[in-house]
Amino acid sequence: MSRINFGAKPLMYPQPVLIIGTYDENGVPNAMNAAWGMTTDFKEITISLSDHKTTDNLKVKKAFTVSMATEDHVASCDYVGIESARKVPNKFSKAGFHATKSEFVDAPLIDELPLAMECRVKCFSDGILVGEIVNVSADENIVTNGTVDIKKLKPISFDPFENAYFGIGAKVGNAFKDGVSLK
Repeated sequence: MSRINFGAKPLMYPQPVLIIGTYDENGVPNAMNAAWGMTTDFKEITISLSDHKTTDNLKVKKAFTVSMATEDHVASCDYVGIESARKVPNKFSKAGFHATKSEFVDAPLIDELPLAMECRVKCFSDGILVGEIVNVSADENIVTNGTVDIKKLKPISFDPFENAYFGIGAKVGNAFKDGVSLK
């Protein structure tokens, strides 16, 4: 097998497209797009963030939501990643988003994005945000038989090689089951 070297870059598949929701000191909702994040424990998420209006808000409110970007809202989700709320204060509404205050943390749920983690800031240092997941909420329209239906959610992932978004493909196996055949 012949390999092509790309150097030291953050190139990994899949990268979920996470939309971070916060309120500022005046209760104005904000959202930003972040691709470098993942759950790091059963009740913990870690996200790499540089300096943004969102990080200002995290320091004030100590809370945030993390919504999964979806196929139905690609343009809005991309927009909140390429525009700064420091320059465009109404960025959230300009993206077409509407907010409902979380019952669990002082942060907005984005009505248009049907799956969200509601989190408290555990630590934010050197650009690394660690949050405690205190609740996960889903719009009833994406729930089938008591669980989130990925086909109804239609989450997208980020392709760092092509700077593109992709939907999720077909089911290819069963976790914690298919490997049993090799024991």
